[in-house]
Amino acid sequence: MSVITLALIDDHAVVREGLRSVLEREPDIRVVGEAGRPDEALRVVERTAPSVVLLDLKLSAAPGFEGLDLCAALTRAHPRSAVLVLTTTLEDALVVAALRNGARGYVVKEVDTSELLRAIRAVQAGENAFDPASSSAMVRGLSSPRGQAARALTARETEVLSLLARGLSNKEIAGRLVIAEATAKFHVANIMRKLGVARRSEAVYVASQAGALP
Repeated sequence: MSVITLALIDDHAVVREGLRSVLEREPDIRVVGEAGRPDEALRVVERTAPSVVLLDLKLSAAPGFEGLDLCAALTRAHPRSAVLVLTTTLEDALVVAALRNGARGYVVKEVDTSELLRAIRAVQAGENAFDPASSSAMVRGLSSPRGQAARALTARETEVLSLLARGLSNKEIAGRLVIAEATAKFHVANIMRKLGVARRSEAVYVASQAGALP
């Protein structure tokens, strides 16, 4: 059985203790570290290299440093550690923002244990995971003007986007579509502008969730 190594990031020690107690009853889950502050979290993940990071976005011990900032920092520095948000707040924009900052899933703390375990195992397997309420919030968030923009991309932009999804560079996209590299770069920039994103990976994610990828 493949063991899921997990780090708990929550500023309430009693919450971490409760989660550890529940999760370590599972034979395929081992908690390898925990932290209550962003600086601790970065050190713990660096030291333990967990396969999953369970992250609360509301870190009261970190004024001026949002949980979203930590989510982005963790996913940049440790792309092999899947971040699963476990928090109390459910807002459409926050769910989408968490995904834009690299989270693989979003679960509210009110879910039962079986739902949380399902989400942990899903992100470990490379999938996205949401509880029903968070899933609905994500759909509403993606139905915003950004989601509509994704579905309004031109045929050429959709072609470029499908190649972006495969990890191709501007030069490689130009070669596949028999266009100038500058033209490929223009299309990529235009896609990102329309979707209101700053990274190529964000453009792919937003478009895929809006059903704009072939």
